[in-house]
Amino acid sequence: MTYIGAELIISPLGKTTEENCTAMIANRSGISLIADAGFDHKSLFLSKINDPDGQGKFTRLIIQAIETIKNEIDDAVLLSARTIFIISSTKGDPEQIKDPFNAAVSAVQQKFSLANRPIVISNACISGIVAINTAHHLIRARLYDHAVVIGCDVLSDFVVYGFQSLFAMGDAPCRPFDAARNGISIGEGCGAVVVSASEHIFRNPSLQLLAGTTANDANHISGPSRTGEGLFRSVKKTMEKNGITADELDFISAHGTATVFNDEMESIAFDRLGMSNIPLNSLKGYFGHTLGAAGIIETAASMQMIRNGILFKSLGFQEQGTSKALNIVSGNTVANPETILKTASGFGGGNASLIIRSI
Repeated sequence: MTYIGAELIISPLGKTTEENCTAMIANRSGISLIADAGFDHKSLFLSKINDPDGQGKFTRLIIQAIETIKNEIDDAVLLSARTIFIISSTKGDPEQIKDPFNAAVSAVQQKFSLANRPIVISNACISGIVAINTAHHLIRARLYDHAVVIGCDVLSDFVVYGFQSLFAMGDAPCRPFDAARNGISIGEGCGAVVVSASEHIFRNPSLQLLAGTTANDANHISGPSRTGEGLFRSVKKTMEKNGITADELDFISAHGTATVFNDEMESIAFDRLGMSNIPLNSLKGYFGHTLGAAGIIETAASMQMIRNGILFKSLGFQEQGTSKALNIVSGNTVANPETILKTASGFGGGNASLIIRSI
């Protein structure tokens, strides 16, 4: 069995998992209107962490995450040669033009005297789920016993202007799967989980991580398959690999960016999979789309749903807006979710999925 725990969320909603969970229970959003944030000084709805310290935010967030989670695991894990650190990010440090990852990786290795140099997973918006799946594969192959997986992305002009140029930014806080949705709200944040072959390294009870998979639909550099083929294949493979059927799933934490094409694609894929009736949400209404951190932040939030016996409302959703109706959670629901499917989709046709389960 592979174990997952010590989950952490750092976002505009709070610096700790507990602060973020409290905000989600209250259905508070970290998205706000930021003046002059876009190209040509356009004001945009973004999820931005207040940072009075200025430069170096990317590296500082990763270090802050490690400082926090090291108190949630056995002291020996951090320095062990059997521990690998995996950093998930789409763009890395925007202040480092030539190499956006090297400075942060070196700083982390040096500060914590890590036995192994951290590796980087950068695969568009599925990076976080791919990173957790990579941790699982490395541990199951017995190359390592533990993996600290950290996802981080920060706002920059390059990212914001890029999504503006694609006409993908909404003119209000994002509304995933809603009939009135018209685009994403970009966010920044940092998430972390620890994956291990041992449940005894965790200070608090862990959950089970089941093998996840990826699939690429090769449809378009930025547009998803209209049939949901990549997401369909990834979820189907993940379910089959673990011997799980749709009626064993209690919940789906979907990608749900609030663009017209993404949410429609997901609805088609879940319908093809026979999962339309399973309770589902998107967490983008709370955090915005945190890119390479999204899969890890949203996995951590899903773990909190299992721990706290609640299904978080899909913030921003009011009316079915996809051709295939989904069972969107429209209000916080007291529940006992034991098995959760987490999915992600991204540019380049990438799709990924994993399953977390209570023990």
